[in-house]
Amino acid sequence: MNRKTALLICVLLGAPAAATAADTGQAPCHTTEQCNREAAKAGVMGGTRVGAGLATSQADQAQDQFYWLNQINRASAVMLTEEKIISPEMGRKIAKGVQYVIDQAAKPGGRRPKDVLQIERIITEDIGPDASLVHTGRSRQDMYATFRMAKLRTELLDYSDALDSLRRRILATAAKNVETYIPAYTNGVQAMPITYAHYLLAYEASFDRDAQRIHELYKRLNRSAMGTAVLANSSWPLNRKRMADLLGFDGIIENSMDSSQVAPSDISLEAMGIVSSTAIRLGAILGDIHTQYHQTRPWMLLNEGATYTSSAMPQKRNPGVIMRAREAASNVVGLAQTVVFRAHNVTTGMTDYKDPWAQIGFFPQAMQMIKDMNVVMDALTVNPKRSLEELENDWTTSMELAETLQREDKIPFRVGHRFASAIVTYARANGYKPKDFPYDKAVELYAEAIRKFKLPDSTKLPMSEAEFRQTLSPVYMVNTRVGIGGPQPPEVRRMLGEAQATLKADEDWMSQTRKRLADANTRLDQAFAQLRDSGS
Repeated sequence: MNRKTALLICVLLGAPAAATAADTGQAPCHTTEQCNREAAKAGVMGGTRVGAGLATSQADQAQDQFYWLNQINRASAVMLTEEKIISPEMGRKIAKGVQYVIDQAAKPGGRRPKDVLQIERIITEDIGPDASLVHTGRSRQDMYATFRMAKLRTELLDYSDALDSLRRRILATAAKNVETYIPAYTNGVQAMPITYAHYLLAYEASFDRDAQRIHELYKRLNRSAMGTAVLANSSWPLNRKRMADLLGFDGIIENSMDSSQVAPSDISLEAMGIVSSTAIRLGAILGDIHTQYHQTRPWMLLNEGATYTSSAMPQKRNPGVIMRAREAASNVVGLAQTVVFRAHNVTTGMTDYKDPWAQIGFFPQAMQMIKDMNVVMDALTVNPKRSLEELENDWTTSMELAETLQREDKIPFRVGHRFASAIVTYARANGYKPKDFPYDKAVELYAEAIRKFKLPDSTKLPMSEAEFRQTLSPVYMVNTRVGIGGPQPPEVRRMLGEAQATLKADEDWMSQTRKRLADANTRLDQAFAQLRDSGS
């Protein structure tokens, strides 16, 4: 039976015709919407995403996938010509076609497709089939990996700027509250007196660590995958380092499989981890603020304009800005877990783990979290008299009794601890506060502690009443701290100065990093223009 007869039989019997994979470069692409719709039909590009349209800045909004694929095309044309893989004449021709794509997109109704082959087709409209030479030695794989790393770079830097803005607010608030005395808590119970500035500096130090983590991550992140083709490089001697430099990367990811198949996962997971860690600590701060807000007479309040009234209860001043900030922080923690789940238990080379952070708008949500927290910081007002009253209404300084007896009178700490604990027990049972506790009762309880531990010598409390009262003063306790990093105002001022200097250094790092990216873009502009206009 010959081939024609077999084909006829297959047709008559209804045998399915052979199908071919969709070539997005041949599909209709007359508008941006049509281009993207055709790419989505073939599964090359996803449809509408949860985070679609979200961006961290105007630059992030403008530098979309179309933008970066054309940046890559410009760098490829320059590199291919410099390496003599294509002739100067062909390089100039391709550069003309790439410029055509960029120019038509800027016109009303211009096309901005996200797919590599659709962009190549638009180049073909201008210069013919030679347009495919721009694709020499490369693939969607290395191009998309490069775009994703460039986008992650942009959004991480935007977030780092936002984090620095929050740190500035925290330090400014701390500077105003070096001598605002507040209770610090462990296990949800008043533990010791500190200052509000000391409290804020503790959290600012943790956000400083986040900034350092971002700087360290950037060294690993700002590496280019371009020139590795699918995952095993190509037969063309591409200059990967030159393309990396033109695209603003500090170097290349050497292993060609790592570059597009492995690094996109662990690099993005590291970024999500840093930001979600910040979110958790912001949640803790907001929880502390909200706990104070629960009180009838809180020492930390919001400006009236930052609250909203109840529709039924006239007395209420609802702290909406605190709730919105906490919700935003919770969103970030949840979205980070989405990225983890997308990367979990997936075989190498799948797309699941490569950019879920972009698809769900992780960094724009993180920026919203910082924005909302800044609103809270700007709205906060602190009442130092009320926070000191809170301290003086409880026995937060009782440990100082034991430490003073040990330091000044060589009384073993455990003996002093028992004495102080007995005072607290008696005071709470009888409604006494530190300022009005009967000195005679303190002398009696001290004698009982001495007898309990069978110590020799006098059983008389070696503190005068004035010394006893002073020892129980929260202000006195804070101001007599001597250790590095303590809440005493001189030490807090020293730490505040160092924190301000560190933040300035971090802001300088950001400026230098952005300048290096701008300089790289200038080098690309100049090299591409020289190639494009070389025949003029």
